[in-house]
Amino acid sequence: MTKIALFGAGGKMGYRLSSNLKGSRFDVAHVELSPAGQERLKTGLGFDCVPAGQALDGAEVVVLAVPDTLIGKVAAGIEKDLKPGTIVVVLDAAAPFAGHLPVRPDLTYFVTHPCHPPIFNDETDPAAKRDFFGGVAAKQHIVSSLMQGPEAHYALGEEVAKVIWAPVMRSHRITVEQMALLEPGLSETVCASLLDVMREAMDEVVRRGVPKEAARDFLLGHMNVLGAVIFEETPGVFSDACNKAIEFGKPALMKDDWKRVFEPKELADSIQRIT
Repeated sequence: MTKIALFGAGGKMGYRLSSNLKGSRFDVAHVELSPAGQERLKTGLGFDCVPAGQALDGAEVVVLAVPDTLIGKVAAGIEKDLKPGTIVVVLDAAAPFAGHLPVRPDLTYFVTHPCHPPIFNDETDPAAKRDFFGGVAAKQHIVSSLMQGPEAHYALGEEVAKVIWAPVMRSHRITVEQMALLEPGLSETVCASLLDVMREAMDEVVRRGVPKEAARDFLLGHMNVLGAVIFEETPGVFSDACNKAIEFGKPALMKDDWKRVFEPKELADSIQRIT
């Protein structure tokens, strides 16, 4: 049985992973410093936590379920106890991309991140429909990268990823650099920013007299149909009026050079701020 040392096991992310790993083929040693997290694991899942050294003894895989800002500190703190060939799994590309992992050519670094349940899905179970994050009831896709290490380690890393993010549909293999383009680039700098603007726009039409419930229903409904056409979920074309609105709306809302957010330096600066 493959042993996993799970750091941050009782945190917001770690608890989800602990729950999904329960009953799997993996032997999991749970490490959690927070008394509240320890109690959460004990009462919710029946797990006792162990010291870091005990968890790492015999562990083939180490999962760091800790915040981006702590990845470097935690990794540096356990480096001396990581045996050559250990697979270190990190749940976000930010810290690895920024160079916060120890320089150890004899370790494998595997990075994995959920895509989260897609807007267009076939979920019918109420719990799955309300699982917006994923990893509980709703199906989701994932991305993973073998940052360094032997090719043979990718299969085990992906197996762990499919368990901790379960239920998983598609599993995409990409590079760490590509993962940084996806997050923070695509998902946060672009998507989250534009969605925040859309919320501000809704609030503005409410300020101008539209009832809030009507504005919200109208916007979310149009996000659904417009998104389905734009992202080719369904065949369709926009009306001439809609195309004209886009033609004149984009220059009013977007700078000509907005795609520079994907340039290496911009990404590096963004990740530096995050980590």
